[in-house]
Amino acid sequence: MKTLIEELYEIHKEKTVLPAPLLVNNFIETLFSILFPTYNNKTFANKEKLEEEYAKNKEQLSILLLHVKDYLNEDVDAFVEKFYDKLPLIYKCLIDDADAIESGDPAATNRDEVIRSYPGFYAIAIFRIAHFLYDLKIPFIPRILTEIAHSKTGIDIHPGATIGKSFFIDHGTGIVIGETTVIGNFVKIYQGVTLGALSVKKELADSKRHPTIEDHVVIYAGATILGGRTVIGKNSTIGGNVWLTKSVKENSLVYQNVDITIDEKK
Repeated sequence: MKTLIEELYEIHKEKTVLPAPLLVNNFIETLFSILFPTYNNKTFANKEKLEEEYAKNKEQLSILLLHVKDYLNEDVDAFVEKFYDKLPLIYKCLIDDADAIESGDPAATNRDEVIRSYPGFYAIAIFRIAHFLYDLKIPFIPRILTEIAHSKTGIDIHPGATIGKSFFIDHGTGIVIGETTVIGNFVKIYQGVTLGALSVKKELADSKRHPTIEDHVVIYAGATILGGRTVIGKNSTIGGNVWLTKSVKENSLVYQNVDITIDEKK
């Protein structure tokens, strides 16, 4: 009978060694410092220095992908080039997200403050980067990225979700957005919102299990919306602590009709 060490050693010999969390975190921190000068106050003396940092970041991604190269259908360099070819579009989306937060939150003073300090923006930024890697069928790394955001912000967005432009997460703690969720443009979500699945069998993992949220929807704190067939029509408002498992037509206002009594203390 094998000892535990012998059994574990057999597993160690067979398993892929994934990139260490520090490597993944360094990649994303370097990328953010390139995209957003105010993120960590890192500036560059000239364009050549910025180009050097950009090349360093590409090398960081290459190292991450080398850990999963056995799962890729092309060489690592091809995936790296695909990602950085897409980076201008990702950057434009992130600026739109930051502007949506600045314009939608009365407490926000400017875009730089949003980029530097808002957990909602941080989670969205990580998601958009992870989502493109997910679309490239790169395993493990997209989920590791979004779990970095999850651990720092309490916002759990699966990299497989589809999210439109100008997405606004306000406060954000406790938000869960499932893998097959589809979110339209100009959507605003508050803390504690769950866009989740009804219980399904494991065999249905590839089916649409999470809801669709159309354009210009606002979902207030604590709301739970479940199910792949659930569609929240555009321009709707979902009130706090609402529980929904069925669709809502366009321009709806959904809220709980709860009586609250306020008495003077005796």
